[in-house]
Parts: sequence; structure tokens; C-alpha cells
Amino acid sequence: MLTEERWGTILELVEREKAVSVPELEKRLGVSASTIRRDLTQLNSMGKLIKVHGGATSIETQYVGKDLSMDEKYLLNSEEKMDIARYAARLIAPGDYVYIDAGTTTEMLVDFIKEQKATYVTNSLTNARKLVRKGLHVFLTGGEVKGTTEAVIGVEAAEYLRKLHFTIGFWGTNGASPECGFTTPDQNEAMIKRISMEQTEKRYILCDRSKFSVISPVSFAQFDEAVVITGKLSDRKYKKYENVVEVAK
Repeated sequence: MLTEERWGTILELVEREKAVSVPELEKRLGVSASTIRRDLTQLNSMGKLIKVHGGATSIETQYVGKDLSMDEKYLLNSEEKMDIARYAARLIAPGDYVYIDAGTTTEMLVDFIKEQKATYVTNSLTNARKLVRKGLHVFLTGGEVKGTTEAVIGVEAAEYLRKLHFTIGFWGTNGASPECGFTTPDQNEAMIKRISMEQTEKRYILCDRSKFSVISPVSFAQFDEAVVITGKLSDRKYKKYENVVEVAK
């Protein structure tokens, strides 16, 4: 296949799917990953698409490369996040060993937690304080504290989490798409999210509808690796996914 033909196929797929991954393009075009990456670099420089980690998105797809502060995030879709958090809190059962990620929706989850006979582990200073005030059994990971999100990250946190095995866990995300999975702007946060998910049996992403079809630089999990708890979605393409649970009004 000539270069121009590949480019045409890539742009057609991006226009239809809004985002595509390098492995998907390898399979469709029958060329190597390095060739695909060169094609994406060229098309990105021509302004035809947006090259992201692991693939590309359409110009219309929202790309978020910077994290907002916790205060800024808290104001976004707060009512929907509360509905998501309330639903998620009911999933915790007696005897569970629970992981709770840093983030505004996971912080709201903590507000709704009632289960006293569970153990909670978090990498969030805010979540740890709230859980302690509820009189719950809480562990906080060690490591570096990220100022914007108050998340604990770094090698120490990663090593600690690799020793644990959770029955259930809850994570936030900056972006969610079937093509790029769950994404975040920060590589260090992505590492902690990925490791903690690998150590968890039942995984839940708490994700308000504004995060769908948004892509950030670093993927930490594939779209089918967790149940997504979200609000009512207007984009019908997500209705076919059995792991997407719509709970908000």
C-alpha cells in the first residue's frame, strides 16, 4: 500500500472512530508500528489529526494535556459526580480490602462510605483524612505528594502497592475512550493507577460524562479492564459496552 493510500485510510478511520490506536492501525493496514508512528507524525504536522500516546485522535476530539486543580475539578459536574459516588459507595461489602484513588469523584465516594467492616487504602491525603474522621481502618501510601491533586506518587508508593491485593477499587480518570482507554496527563500518576488496578479484583472507574471522548497523554488501563460508572450519556456509541453503567439522572 502506498503512503498516500495509508494516509487516506488512517484519516478515514480517525474521522469515523474519533480515535485510533497504533495496534489497531497495524492490523488494518498490515504495516509495522514504526511505519504507523511515522505516518501519524506526518499527518499531525499537516494538521490532519492529533498524535497522542499510542495512537491518534480527530481534530474534533478533546485533548487534555494539563491537570486542573482539585478546586477547579470539584466545580465541574458536581451533582452528577455525587450520583456516581453514592452508587459506588454501595458496592463496598463487609470484609473488603478497598483501594481508593485520588480525585474529586473518589473524594465524594468517601463522603458516602458507610461500611465500617472494611479496610481502606488510598494514595490521597484528602481521602485519608476523611476516612480517618469516619473512624475507619485506613492506610495511606508513602511517597511524593503532587500539589495539584494531593495524590501520593513515586517509587515508594508503587513498591508499597505491589505488595497488596485488593478485593475492590475505585479510580478517577481525565479521559475515557474505547480506543485509548483511560488516560491522565501525568506519567507518575498513571503508573500508580496502573499498578493499583493490577492488584485489584473488582475495578471501577468513576467517570462523569464530560470525560468521554477526552484523551490525555498517558494511558493507564484499557477501556474493558474496569466497569465504568457514569451519568446519562448522549453519545450512543457507548451504549453497546456492557462495562458502562449509567446511574445519574
